[in-house]
Amino acid sequence: MTFLTSAFRGGRPSESDVFHLLSNDRRRETLTALWRRPSELTLRDLSEQIAATEAGVSPAPRPVRDSVYNALHQTHLPTLDRAGYVEYDADRKVVRPSPASRKLGRYMDTVSPVGLSWGEYYRGIGITGLCGVVGSLASVPGFAAVDPLVFASGTLALFATSTCYQLVSGPRSRLAGLLSSLR
Repeated sequence: MTFLTSAFRGGRPSESDVFHLLSNDRRRETLTALWRRPSELTLRDLSEQIAATEAGVSPAPRPVRDSVYNALHQTHLPTLDRAGYVEYDADRKVVRPSPASRKLGRYMDTVSPVGLSWGEYYRGIGITGLCGVVGSLASVPGFAAVDPLVFASGTLALFATSTCYQLVSGPRSRLAGLLSSLR
């Protein structure tokens, strides 16, 4: 409860308070779903999205949807609202992310389409590119036939392409929000 108290007073929560807040899967899924939308979401739509994720099927079975709906309404959305990370109107049953919620993004490393965190993915690209350049310069068989500039340029191109993809498709992407509002 110290987290909620410090948030009310405008204080900055400690990392352990933030981790406690984000320790629940449904709160993390809530923030991720809200970051994907430029405007508010109804509690019903949000609960159906989270239930489908939990159940692995869409639409999720009714008992799962009901469980998620009740838990969000009674516990998770009021908790996130008191902490100042969402704006939840319990009467209208609508929720939207607050500007402060973006600060939580650094604590929620997203996963790339290949199943790795983006940090792991970029490190893998860097190490692979470095090995290619060094192998080419050291005349390692198979690598020596390729100019090191090709490995370096290919690695940089992959970094740039991946970064553009992440910026456009990421859950916290403003560009993704704008693109989805145009659909």
